[in-house]
Amino acid sequence: MELTVNIHGQLMDLSEPQVMGILNVTPDSFYSESRVQNEKDISARCREIVAQGGTIVDVGGCSTRPDSVPVDEATERERLRFCLEVVRRELPDSVISVDTFRPDIARMAVEEYGVGIINDVSEGSKEMYRMVSRLHVPYILMSVQATIRDILLSWATRVQQLRDMGVNDIILDPGFGFGKTLDQNYEVMDGLEKLQVMDLPLLVGLSRKSMIYKMLGSTADEALNGTAVLNTVALMKGAAVLRVHDVREAVECCKIVSHLKSITDK
Repeated sequence: MELTVNIHGQLMDLSEPQVMGILNVTPDSFYSESRVQNEKDISARCREIVAQGGTIVDVGGCSTRPDSVPVDEATERERLRFCLEVVRRELPDSVISVDTFRPDIARMAVEEYGVGIINDVSEGSKEMYRMVSRLHVPYILMSVQATIRDILLSWATRVQQLRDMGVNDIILDPGFGFGKTLDQNYEVMDGLEKLQVMDLPLLVGLSRKSMIYKMLGSTADEALNGTAVLNTVALMKGAAVLRVHDVREAVECCKIVSHLKSITDK
């Protein structure tokens, strides 16, 4: 299946899996190693993502970890402006996504810093859909539904709403870790290939999440191997984008799975 998204007039090919590197400018994200608070660390992290093979830098200014309380909009805006100034200076031509559920933050990021993708973990709202349509950028639509059936039903409605508003570039995220028990996360992973019926690219974001380390009886710091295993499974089941903390390892997963598929297709 050929999949592309239009980012400011340039097509990104998602038929070959891409890696999105996480850059959190927050003090409370669940994985402490992903937090960057000063200009030096932001600069180093964004350059590291690209050097290790990441093609998208995903910047977040408001933690959405379990049981977190979202910061107010002014704080999120201040954090993102500080971070995006540095990222744009260091990576003037790179694709940047912003992880936000607030329409005005999305507008600021795109209009002031040329952000290319809006990554919304809230399942979206009509206000956000209208904003993304106005901004003409790809939109990542997440689901908090707990089963493949309910995810597809929710997406069918929301994707149609987005298309009715003129949004053509949509990436779907099944929302691992959101609204699902540990077993439900694995049930969604088991049926992930069924989500390709939407004919839209799938983003999988499960890097170091509790579905891994709670099942293994470890911690987020010890969840790299489990992350790589599940990323590989996701790629075999059709994932087009991996959202990760550990970029090099995810890129290696993509290369191995792509080579395996090329052998299989001969």
